[in-house]
Amino acid sequence: MTMGERFERHRQPWTSDEIQKLHRLAAKGMSLKAIAKALTRSEESVQTRAKQDGLKVSKLR
Repeated sequence: MTMGERFERHRQPWTSDEIQKLHRLAAKGMSLKAIAKALTRSEESVQTRAKQDGLKVSKLR
């Protein structure tokens, strides 16, 4: 099982709600893992989207 397969929403387009939430959580300084969990998306997906939007997401473990 690959990383993305654990998430039902794999490859789903991002909604404007999700994007706003991503921006809010990133602004709060939440870790990539926490944001991914909050949005029920893979860390890879969150990271890609954040990069597209020019957001800085901390990679705390």
